[in-house]
Amino acid sequence: MNKMIIDIRSREEYYKGHIESAISIPCQELVLYPKKYLTKDKDYSIYCNTGKKSKKLVEYLQGLGYKAVNIEGGYLEYLLRK
Repeated sequence: MNKMIIDIRSREEYYKGHIESAISIPCQELVLYPKKYLTKDKDYSIYCNTGKKSKKLVEYLQGLGYKAVNIEGGYLEYLLRK
């Protein structure tokens, strides 16, 4: 599968609950070291708590050439729809 779900909240928030199959990469780490975690041949769905921080990060990553999309509404929206 070439699509990855990334939770950019803190590790503590991630361990309290996250979207199924998501991996934890805190926002600051992705901003500083995108090449360490991402490749340009994969698709990434990225979320935070509300979708605001992840939206900004997705725009940044897209500018670097990564195929990233924001999960609108973030984890809170996911909980409401669950």
